[in-house]
Amino acid sequence: MVRKRVVVLYGGRADEHSISCVSAAGVLNAIDTHRYDPIPIGITKDGRWTIGGQDPRQWGLGDASLPTVQITEGSRPVILDMARGRDGFLIGDHDDLVSGSEPSRSVGSLEPLGHVDVVFPVLHGPYGEDGTLQGLLEMMGLPYVGCGVFASAACMDKHYTKILLSQAGIPVAPGITIDSREQQSGADLLAAVEKAELHYPLFVKPSRAGSSFGVVKVEDPEGEALAAAVAEAARHDWRVLIEEGIEGREIECAVLASSKDRKPRTAWPGEVVLDKADQDEAFYDFDSKYVDSSASHVEVPANLPEETLQKVRDLAAKAFRTVDGAGLSRVDCFVTSEGRVIVNEINTMPGFTPISMYAKAWEATGIIYTDLITELIEGVSA
Repeated sequence: MVRKRVVVLYGGRADEHSISCVSAAGVLNAIDTHRYDPIPIGITKDGRWTIGGQDPRQWGLGDASLPTVQITEGSRPVILDMARGRDGFLIGDHDDLVSGSEPSRSVGSLEPLGHVDVVFPVLHGPYGEDGTLQGLLEMMGLPYVGCGVFASAACMDKHYTKILLSQAGIPVAPGITIDSREQQSGADLLAAVEKAELHYPLFVKPSRAGSSFGVVKVEDPEGEALAAAVAEAARHDWRVLIEEGIEGREIECAVLASSKDRKPRTAWPGEVVLDKADQDEAFYDFDSKYVDSSASHVEVPANLPEETLQKVRDLAAKAFRTVDGAGLSRVDCFVTSEGRVIVNEINTMPGFTPISMYAKAWEATGIIYTDLITELIEGVSA
């Protein structure tokens, strides 16, 4: 049996660089090596593509420090030749990678990586999950796992995600969008919130950061606090959302559409249950997700009536179709005490470690992690 060659991309320039590294470790450790020949290619935080460095299979969230793609003695740069398509991955010299100088423009001086059957971009956030990489792979004619250019770009920008979902009749949290490049005082922000009739608490977040970085909870109508929250979010993106906090449970639903001719399937929705002592002060931030293992735990299926869980699944599938999703996504929702379901956001490349919500949800629904990876690859490379 000829094994398909699968490039696994990880790292990248986004805030969730380290989470991408751990997700890639999960994929590389679980992928069926009888069917596939995985080729790990890392992307440094400054955007350099590299092969042959530290083995990402060794990484995990329990490490003393979060992993990052580093240039090492064994690293070699990866250069793309667009015209060669699936044979367009070329390997340069180590000295070029270390110095940062431009490698020789002569393709003959580069070593071909060989034919690539499919790319699995295990990348989170800008320059990986936002349509830019997807456009690059489309131009090279390379099959890849995950959503296409439009869905990736639309779901990376929470502002436009809300517009698309609203137009489809899917409930979203009330909110406004601020251009932080325009100087606005705390009083101006309070006036905008009041005009929109938003109720406190508010959540202020970057629109296109693709992570939990920069998300700030504002409890009271206080101008300085709101201005400070906008400034924090603006450190990650000039487009800033101010959303009304929803009183409800955060329920996440994994969606799988492994080939273009199949309808999206949904897993049993799950819930990340916060274990912090002061629940009033806690919300699901970056540390709760990835760093502090005592901050939360995952329950799949969520402890809700089956009718409500099915409502979440139906709405998640509708949201996925609305944005023209493909491959996989995780649709994050709020469920109120009255059973109302509101879509919060769509993650087109959710955390993909074996203990991430996406993988655990499908395991609870009957698809183990290795088979999930196989289905995603076969769905685009068959």
